[in-house]
This record gives sequence, C-alpha cells and structure tokens, in this order.
Amino acid sequence: MQTDETAGGCESACIQLSSGTPDWDPRRGSNKAGHTSGSILAFSANPPPATSVEQGAYFRPMKRFLFFASAAAVLLISSCGDGKADAAKKIAAVADSIKAANTIDLAEHHLPLTVQVPVGLPAATVLWKDEVGKLSVKAGDRFDLEIYEAPPDMDRLKADLDRDLLKKNTILEDKPDLLIYRSEFPDDSTLVFHHFHQLIQAGGRSFIVEDGGEGTAYTLEEVKRMAKAVHAKEPA
Repeated sequence: MQTDETAGGCESACIQLSSGTPDWDPRRGSNKAGHTSGSILAFSANPPPATSVEQGAYFRPMKRFLFFASAAAVLLISSCGDGKADAAKKIAAVADSIKAANTIDLAEHHLPLTVQVPVGLPAATVLWKDEVGKLSVKAGDRFDLEIYEAPPDMDRLKADLDRDLLKKNTILEDKPDLLIYRSEFPDDSTLVFHHFHQLIQAGGRSFIVEDGGEGTAYTLEEVKRMAKAVHAKEPA
C-alpha cells in the first residue's frame, strides 16, 4: 500500500512538472530552451521508435551474413561440380583403358583391322587357317569370328539363301554392308541359328566378317554383338 502511494506521488509530481513547465519535452527532460527542471528525470514507458540510422545499423550485419553465406554456397556448388567432372574423367580413363586392353590389332596378320572383344569374355585367341584362308578370332564359346579378304557380293549370298532347300532362311537386317539372317529347320523348330555377313572396307581393300563356330546356335543378340566388334584400323 505504501508502494502505491509512492508511485502515485511520483506520477503526480511528473504531471505537475510537465504541466508547470512550458513546452516541456518529457523525452529530453528539458524545455525548448534546453533547461532541465530539478533533479527529476522524466521518462516514457513506451520508448520512441528507432530512427532509420538505428535500423540500418541493425541490418548491416545481417546483409554481410547473407553475402558471405551466398558466397560460401557458390563455392561449395563449384567445388562439387569440379569433383563430378574429375570423377567423370577418371571413369572415362578407366573405360578407355579397358577398351584398349580388349582391342586386338590385326596388323601383324597383314590386315588393317582391329577387333574389340566385349568386356567379360575370356581372352581371345587369333589363329590363321591356311586351309580356308581365313583368320579366326575366338573368345569363349559364344564369340567366334572369321575374317577373310574378298570382294563384296551381298546379292550372291541372298540368292544362295533363297535357293537353300534344307533350311528356311529369314533376313532380319539388310544393309549395304551388313546382312543378319535366321536359319530354321522346318522339321525341328528347336534348331534355330542366327548368322551375319559383314563387309568392311579398309586400306583400299575389302574384307568379309562372318560368325564362326560351325553348328553353334547363336542368339540374335550374340550375332549383333559380334557384328559390332570388327573395325577398320584408323591411320596413325
């Protein structure tokens, strides 16, 4: 109760002070002439709003923080991009190494050709067959090539397939430099064979590439894989 009376007395003193002093400014504790009244310091329960200068002083550290955060994010993204690029280069280098290790150069057999053995197959063997004049490149039981030099004659091969009285031959892919066909025995539907006949021009010469392995029932995918394996050697 005593506290309330004291507070009430202070409140009335402040009211009298401000009302008795002309042009009193309660925020400054003085009148317009700059004179203070007594030792009483006037105050306000609601402080004045911050000025634009004070607001700018608050937002400047925030702007600096946002700037540095943005810069750090850019650097992080850039470094991640460089890491991905380096990883892609390393992967490409490994792929090139594997490709080089699986590439067979037939120059020592006087053929300007290379053979790209698919990854995962056994080591390939290269054998020259004098009796038929063909070069054999074999890697396991499902990759067998025969390469020989001869002029292109796709029309003759197609005519031979049409005249075949033992098997039914169906051409699956017909291009000027590649023929893929399926051979079936009419009396046994389980005996299905796929073959390819490919023409490659290299060094001013014509070469024929065919599937080897007499009697091997290759699938269509295996035949297509073999047809992509032989390439003309690029000049040094």
